Amino acid sequence: MENKSISFIGGGRITKIFLTALKLKGVDFRQISVIDTNPEVLKTLSSKFPKIVTGTTLSEDVLKADIIFLAVHPPVIADTLTNVKAKINSSAVIVSLAPKFTIEKISALLGGFDRIVRLLPLASSVIGEGYNPVVFSNVLGREERNNLLKLFNNFGKTFEVAESKVEAYALIVAMGPTYLWFQYYKLIELAKSFGMDEKEAIDAVKNMINASSKTMFESSLNKDEVIDLIPVKPIVEHEAEILKLYDEKLNGLFQKIKP
Repeated sequence: MENKSISFIGGGRITKIFLTALKLKGVDFRQISVIDTNPEVLKTLSSKFPKIVTGTTLSEDVLKADIIFLAVHPPVIADTLTNVKAKINSSAVIVSLAPKFTIEKISALLGGFDRIVRLLPLASSVIGEGYNPVVFSNVLGREERNNLLKLFNNFGKTFEVAESKVEAYALIVAMGPTYLWFQYYKLIELAKSFGMDEKEAIDAVKNMINASSKTMFESSLNKDEVIDLIPVKPIVEHEAEILKLYDEKLNGLFQKIKP
């Protein structure tokens, strides 16, 4: 990738995550540019990634890059694309990281530009362990797709999916950790209150998470058999309430983010 340049329109969480993953994997580019309207965001990024070029306006460094990551929030995507459509390098690839906006819609907002990819970003990409579904526009051939997959695999396992499934992956995979992380941290807190030290508590919860996942997916037991392995279930009386919350919140959000 040393002969390629990449840019990020937006310097928020996902840009930081991707830059961290690339640094972790030792991937170099001819130039990495980041644009954000907030100078403090750019200052923070530059302190961690001193080689990047930053700016608060859509400069040539950003729009003439070989690969341009669109890393802004959905409410400002339409305006952003309209502003850049006449300035993008015609041989560039636009990589959208947002739900809801299909390749067809992005292309229309870019005045017909169709060298577009949709990549679902994950928090776990920060350690190169993402599970990132990707959709390529039809104009991108297999060789170009393979080169892009090589780049994206630095963020974790990347695999092609039907575009109609991107939002489902967003709800289940990208947002999934938020449904569980706070509970895991609570278990660590409780473990320490019960007498474990910090390391013991972390090791206990870490191994519980790993082993329970393997039991669920690698034991050949069905759902009822897995659940029946542990006879005492301290919060079983609240399960129906929790499951109802999942249904209401996630189905409601899915309706909002689907195209």
